[in-house]
Amino acid sequence: MIKRIFDLSLSIVLLLLFGWLILIFVFMAWLDTKQLGIFKQQRVGKNGRLFEIYKLRSMKMMPDNRLNVTRLGHFWRRTKLDELPQLLNVLLGDMSLVGPRPDIAGFVDMLEGDDRIILSVKPGITGPASLYFKNEEHLLAQQTDPEFYNRTVIWPKKVELNKTYIAEYSFYKDIIIILKTICTSFGTSLRAWRSNL
Repeated sequence: MIKRIFDLSLSIVLLLLFGWLILIFVFMAWLDTKQLGIFKQQRVGKNGRLFEIYKLRSMKMMPDNRLNVTRLGHFWRRTKLDELPQLLNVLLGDMSLVGPRPDIAGFVDMLEGDDRIILSVKPGITGPASLYFKNEEHLLAQQTDPEFYNRTVIWPKKVELNKTYIAEYSFYKDIIIILKTICTSFGTSLRAWRSNL
């Protein structure tokens, strides 16, 4: 109950403070991709229930019908700013501010045994696994077989981190994770901005 009250209160405050900025980002994503600036995708939530997650659109359809991440899209992803619209998911009750990241069907919904404890909580905008793998896209880009590496190395580690988070949950740790996420995102944004000067 305390976690939900905190999620609801902070998401409302953040949307009131930064809703205008999110709308500007959505407009920028629309100009960048020539598609609706908000991207929606089905993800697996608490108890295996599917819901639609909101993100800033970062990919553009190319003439050969391939989807490519745009230059601005790379910035959204590197800085995690593409996750800002998920404050709406928190407001709607589909997500929490902190928790295991929601995945597409075929991963978390296929967990067995005590690993399924991950489905007992709401997924989060950020979490211990998100911080641990903050450079996940860069890490995968270095692999000869990214899908195999994700399934055999990254995914098992995420499961381990998320199970530990749930088993050792505390409100204090949630606050620390949020602060670390903000610092990480701000630092990445600053470095990305400097590199484009």
